[in-house]
Amino acid sequence: MRVMLVEDDPALADTISRALQSQAEAQVDWTSKGEPVLNSLQADDYDLMVLDIGLPGIDGFEVLRRVRAAQLRLPVLVLTGREAIDDRVHGLELGADDYMVKPFALPEMVARAKALVRRARGQSAGAQTTVGKLVMDAAARRAWVAGEEIDLPAREWQLVEYLLRNLGKVVSKEHLVSSLSGWEGDVSENAVEVYVSRLRTKLADSGLRIRTVRGFGYMLEEASEPGAAC
Repeated sequence: MRVMLVEDDPALADTISRALQSQAEAQVDWTSKGEPVLNSLQADDYDLMVLDIGLPGIDGFEVLRRVRAAQLRLPVLVLTGREAIDDRVHGLELGADDYMVKPFALPEMVARAKALVRRARGQSAGAQTTVGKLVMDAAARRAWVAGEEIDLPAREWQLVEYLLRNLGKVVSKEHLVSSLSGWEGDVSENAVEVYVSRLRTKLADSGLRIRTVRGFGYMLEEASEPGAAC
């Protein structure tokens, strides 16, 4: 999953980022200020925002208000040092999906983050996603095509998930590069082409194909003939 972390404490932001990366295999983009958040969320696809309330400039409540006013529905996990019930109620009324008061246990924060993303994707903890003859079990990190298990390393898994969320839509190479780049290192457009080539082979019998839309990017679609790719 891809996470937007909005936290003005660099040490805490680093700790949260490392926890999400190691325990949820998340790509985390961090900012210490609220002003650029809306533009970033509108420019790229995110699965979750982790939002601190006590920010310099506009506070987390205002960030949340702007995000919901822009009709962005990604789940939001609010972090705050404020224990007042009124503050919690205010955050939830503005559109927060969950609320944690500092200090908190990192494993619980990661678990809540993962649960929010699953819920947003319409999944339960053990749910499987089935499209054509492709079956993906996110909890077990296993995938099958026509009943045969296929090996999907982390980058290929991320790519398939991203394409499935945009099934039938053209996705630019730039967005794929951004989606796959993260704490393990940046990904080049050439690397994306390699991953796409490998996935085409692995999805050959799935009833899906990754089509190249020249000058734009790629599109995952249901193939009229299983195994077709271009």
